Amino acid sequence: MQAFDLNIERVLEHWPVSHAIRELLANALDEHHLTGSAEPEVRRLEDGRWEIRDHGRGLRYEHLTQKENPEKLGHPSVIGQFGIGLKDALAVFDRHDIDVILRSRHGDITTARRPKADFPDVVTLHGLVAPPTDPDMDGTSVVLGVSDADIDAARSFFLRYTGDAVLESTRYGSVLAKVEEDAPGRIYVKGLLVAEEPDFLFSYDITDLNATLRRALNRERSNVGRSAYSDRVKDILRSCTSAEVAQPLTADLGRFASGEMHDELGWKDVAVHACRVLQSTADVVFVTPRQIGHAAVAYARDDGYRPVIVPEDIARALRKVTDLDGRPMFDLRAFQEEWNESFTFSFVEPDELTDDERAVYALLEPLLAVSDIDLAEHGVEEIRISETMRLGEGDAQVVGVWDAGIGQIVIRRDQLETAAAFCGTLLHELEHAISGAGDCTFAFEEALTGRLGILADRSLNQVGALPMTGPCRASSAGVAGRSRPS
Repeated sequence: MQAFDLNIERVLEHWPVSHAIRELLANALDEHHLTGSAEPEVRRLEDGRWEIRDHGRGLRYEHLTQKENPEKLGHPSVIGQFGIGLKDALAVFDRHDIDVILRSRHGDITTARRPKADFPDVVTLHGLVAPPTDPDMDGTSVVLGVSDADIDAARSFFLRYTGDAVLESTRYGSVLAKVEEDAPGRIYVKGLLVAEEPDFLFSYDITDLNATLRRALNRERSNVGRSAYSDRVKDILRSCTSAEVAQPLTADLGRFASGEMHDELGWKDVAVHACRVLQSTADVVFVTPRQIGHAAVAYARDDGYRPVIVPEDIARALRKVTDLDGRPMFDLRAFQEEWNESFTFSFVEPDELTDDERAVYALLEPLLAVSDIDLAEHGVEEIRISETMRLGEGDAQVVGVWDAGIGQIVIRRDQLETAAAFCGTLLHELEHAISGAGDCTFAFEEALTGRLGILADRSLNQVGALPMTGPCRASSAGVAGRSRPS
């Protein structure tokens, strides 16, 4: 038997046994990927010990040295690279007084503490190398006296054993669905857990490491800070093109007002990309919280669009990008424009009205008389009723329109439900025709105020509430103005 000095005294005091088993599993999986051999086996033996067995080329004592492995450095699926994992694992087993036997066709290896050659006062861990028990065996067998709980804890570090489903794979890595919705997001590097994120929506497996992440992967392979892998997580998300990833992300955007949005959506470029992907895969319209109550949203739903609530800053950013098919992003303003361009009135003739509606519509002539309005003088050729009405801007409810081009006022049918609604809408549109001023302008407010004054003057005079002389004398003056489209 030969003693191979591992140059290890007492190290890794805080490593639990599961971390050491993790290193053995990583080595077995690496050999599986490198050689294309059968899947490694992890099984409980009849005597209660556990065996980790791969079917690769077999462990040699030379593998106990610490050095970079060019073969592993160049392989996309390999976890280990520097040869420290096995030595660290053996040191942890020794610290916890756990017997370990490594067997391959190249020899059997156990461990013991021995004085260093020529330095008897320094005791280090040695690998004791003996001739192989089975010179014909394939792969490497590691037999350990550890508990079932230690094995389960070690397996929980590996994506292969946890069951996280892959939602989408990219050149940088994969987006994974968490096993439980309320569980932390798990960050894997080439299938090995390195961090947990309690406020992440997804888990991730990073397979293409950048320089920052390579530097951060210390020998413990855990507790890696977010700054080390955040850029790669962003790269993964920005490379995704599937609805399976975009839909949960955009749905999560709607939670920003309540403070329940997951951390990935705090990255603006990720949120914008998710919206681009979603529009390419589904019929959606993007709205802000302020717009969700607009009448146009109900019209959009009726037309088969699903409203997606986004913060104001994301809504502004969407106006500068296109979806994956090159189409402009579809927000509420775009929907309104599209809807109005295809809009046609559905006119209702007077004889199609109900008796109650006809009674209200009959107030047209008395209203014109008491308001001192001559339709012909102001270019109003007809006043019609429609079942449908075009959409207004913002949250305005459009219940009537004045079209100066054809001299037509159109009032939505539901305004005939009450005399007040019909008369108010009609006077509003008439004042557009008379004044030529548009909505939300000082000129229109001034004209409408003047019209209200005339109505009050005439109404009060008819009930005898005004004296016939003096400053309160009734006036028949109209409101001057010129017509223009509004």
